Amino acid sequence: MGTIGILIAIALIVILAMKGFSIVFIAPLASIVVIVTNGMNFFPSLIGNETSFMTGLTGFLINFFGVFLLGAILAQYIEKSGAAQAIAEKVLSITGTEKPFSVLIAIYAISAILTFGGISLFVVLFVVVPLAKPLFKQLNIGWNLVVIPVFMGIGTFTMTMLPGTPSIQNVVPTTYLGTTLTAAPLMGIAATIVAIVVGIFYLRYALNKSLANGETFATYAQEDKGKAILKEKIPSFFISILPILILIIIIFTGSAMKVANIVLIGLAAAIIVSAACFHKYIPSHKAALSLGANGSITPIFFTATTVAFGVVITMAPGFKVISDFILGIPGNPLISLTVASAALGAITGSSSGGLGIAMEAFAQSYLAMGVNPDAMHRISAIASSVFTGLPHAGAILSLFALTGLNHKNAFKYSFYSMTLPNIIGLIVALVIGIMFY
Repeated sequence: MGTIGILIAIALIVILAMKGFSIVFIAPLASIVVIVTNGMNFFPSLIGNETSFMTGLTGFLINFFGVFLLGAILAQYIEKSGAAQAIAEKVLSITGTEKPFSVLIAIYAISAILTFGGISLFVVLFVVVPLAKPLFKQLNIGWNLVVIPVFMGIGTFTMTMLPGTPSIQNVVPTTYLGTTLTAAPLMGIAATIVAIVVGIFYLRYALNKSLANGETFATYAQEDKGKAILKEKIPSFFISILPILILIIIIFTGSAMKVANIVLIGLAAAIIVSAACFHKYIPSHKAALSLGANGSITPIFFTATTVAFGVVITMAPGFKVISDFILGIPGNPLISLTVASAALGAITGSSSGGLGIAMEAFAQSYLAMGVNPDAMHRISAIASSVFTGLPHAGAILSLFALTGLNHKNAFKYSFYSMTLPNIIGLIVALVIGIMFY
């Protein structure tokens, strides 16, 4: 009954999320289902001071609030100053805006550069969509194609594969495994190269198919969505990219020296540089700091409540059946870790939430087996993102709302643009992990 209760709770999360309910409401509700069906002590399991839903939530907040807070503030400076616009315009000047494929590649590159620079994927969406829409209209290509380069840029190699990326998916394993942000560089770089190649091939295929089907901008576009609002006075490209470069340099240097909390140090330094360099381009520093601070609350609570649900699951007697099944998968332990991370990422619709649950549930078991922690870090991060391009994923719902697209006309592109590069990159990383780690 306990195991069935866990499966019912997981199904409840997926169904209610797809219906638009907030995960902040769904997670405690699903946790109650697990607690009741597993005969657990109700209030101690839900709001107890030791191991409970509430301690799981607060534990995640304690460990990662700084990353979300500083990342959101940096994103405000990059966006409000026009730095993101300057970076985008520079990329477009290199690729050109006359050919559809070049524009799609430019959007891919812009999305990747901004996310690798520590900018929240939701901020990237707000920056890229207004820049992309007039170009799509000018070239008269299907507006639903925009989701492909955007999701390839924010949801593949910059999120989990590339060593040093400041994404939360790359930060979470460090807390459980004692690794650095540059863990398993061979696995990460190889997976990155493969993911980029696969993504570009899919991008070309989807564009050609859309053109062959006679799809145009008007086929899917809604004129009242994504109107371009561009700043006239923006910083130069070098000044715009400087905070991102400083962040990356600090992360790589600090990771090599095994400096603790290096991502916090890097983000703080990038914010200070941004405040100085963008001073005359920012209408109000107070507004940037306040909006960034406020904007960090919702994303971290979404992820923390998902992880808290995972804590309740791991406490439940019925979880032992699931745990034994995963740990008993034959072959190298990295294979079973891949299954666990991918499944939990798919269930929650959040790679960071699913990864947090996987680390909470299995990290110590795999370390006790003697599995290399760097390989665990990279594999679990990549695997957590493989099936997050599902209908209830927050990023998909956000982009659809911003572009005026929907599941009927754009979901297949969203799913394939993340799933294909991630799963093939994962296979490459897994082979390298088994052979060399």
